[in-house]
Amino acid sequence: MKALARVIGLGLLIGVGSLPVQSGYAGDSAIKCSLDTLKGQYLVAANGTLFPPAFGVPEPSISEAAGYSIYNGDGTGTDHVTFTINGVNANVTSPTPTTYTLKSDCTGTKTVLPDGPHFNIYVAFDGSSLTAVATDTGFAVSESDKRTEQ
Repeated sequence: MKALARVIGLGLLIGVGSLPVQSGYAGDSAIKCSLDTLKGQYLVAANGTLFPPAFGVPEPSISEAAGYSIYNGDGTGTDHVTFTINGVNANVTSPTPTTYTLKSDCTGTKTVLPDGPHFNIYVAFDGSSLTAVATDTGFAVSESDKRTEQ
């Protein structure tokens, strides 16, 4: 009986091992992003460090932000955020218009208008979430954003 169980187990292992496996990485030509991949409201949580002269700080400072971003699916959007420096509300204008790009490999850029900050963005293939890292000198911050249910 044990021998039969081993033969059946071996047969299942060989059978499963021969099934085709689909890859799901950024180079997969079947998976593509477009501006429309980002559409809707995304909750934002970010923290990092500011270095002079970014945001007018005289010494390294802690930054934090919370809020949400709206992506319109056409390369435009708005940010609604509270931004603090060393725990003090910086009273940024909210909402603030934004623009974004998104390549077919789901990488892109985001700019808070009129002139920054700027971010590199990395978007989930289904648009459910994204990560971002600031690219401006003196602004060392990263964030994770998650789309809310629509």
